[in-house]
Amino acid sequence: MNVVLHGRTPETTPLSLTVDRSNPAAPLIRVGGDLAYTTAGPLREEIDRLLAGAPPAVVLDFADLLFIDSTGLAVIVHAWRQGQEAGTALELHTVPRFLGTILDMTGVTGLLGRPAPQRRPSAQSRPSAQTQPSAQSRPSAPGRPESGRPTATA
Repeated sequence: MNVVLHGRTPETTPLSLTVDRSNPAAPLIRVGGDLAYTTAGPLREEIDRLLAGAPPAVVLDFADLLFIDSTGLAVIVHAWRQGQEAGTALELHTVPRFLGTILDMTGVTGLLGRPAPQRRPSAQSRPSAQTQPSAQSRPSAPGRPESGRPTATA
């Protein structure tokens, strides 16, 4: 069986990024063109740069996105995961229908819907071991084992 592709091929449109830092609490990255294996590096680097400042939110606007592959999807998941660690919410704006479908089919929509944990105190502001309640005296929240990490429930 021969498959012939007609029309636009992936990665023929370069990635375009525009960063708007006018709202320091929610810097915005506008993503356009093809977000793919060969083009995803600059977006990941910019996300890491913004998350280093631990803003309350980072916004990705996909109004001009034309194509995404698994590497581009991995960059979105990376942004969410790093944001979770920093206490930064990831917001997706102007999601094209094809991207919304991909996010739904891969389960990333559900992942992005999880709330960010409270920011962890820095080592300097953490209470000493003498003042912290022991795991035995501290009740765990439903769905959270003593480790404090969320668990899946059926």
